[in-house]
Amino acid sequence: MSRIGKKPILVPGSCKVAVNASTREVAITGPKGETLKVAYRPEVSVAWNEKERQIVCSTDMARIDEGNRRAFWGTTRANINNCIKGVTEGYSEKLEVVGVGYSVKAVGKKLDLKLGYADTISLNVPAGVKVDIVTEGGIFVTISGADRQRVGEFAAMIRSQRKPEPYNGKGIKYFGETIIRKQGKATGG
Repeated sequence: MSRIGKKPILVPGSCKVAVNASTREVAITGPKGETLKVAYRPEVSVAWNEKERQIVCSTDMARIDEGNRRAFWGTTRANINNCIKGVTEGYSEKLEVVGVGYSVKAVGKKLDLKLGYADTISLNVPAGVKVDIVTEGGIFVTISGADRQRVGEFAAMIRSQRKPEPYNGKGIKYFGETIIRKQGKATGG
């Protein structure tokens, strides 16, 4: 039995839930005005209890050991729970840009990065994602939005443009991430 899948998902009163069994999709609308949809696998069934304000995910217990049924059950429950948290509180990732001459600018729906390369790197900001840039005391980029996957993917995409290197610590890193530093070459003497 899935320890995560069997837990009911408590839905706050500010959220609206619509479960469509024919298309196997759950739509959640929250106070932030966002509507997130989660498609679930045919091995899992999702039931919305409006009286108790909870969503229950279940699967056929007689066939629990077939394939990845147990994993789909837990993953479906976790994805729905992430959507509820996203439309009520939201998600954010904070990145720190370290390096002389490095800069980040938001230009319309694009993010321009100058990271020591000859050309400026231009990234499209996904829909539903907001980017804030603070340049006091360093360069900090905050990516926020309701969809956890989009926020995380965009933060990882930005970080992959110039990963932090271990000798000088230059590059883009997550805020609070510890970079294990290496000692440079020692001169003979």
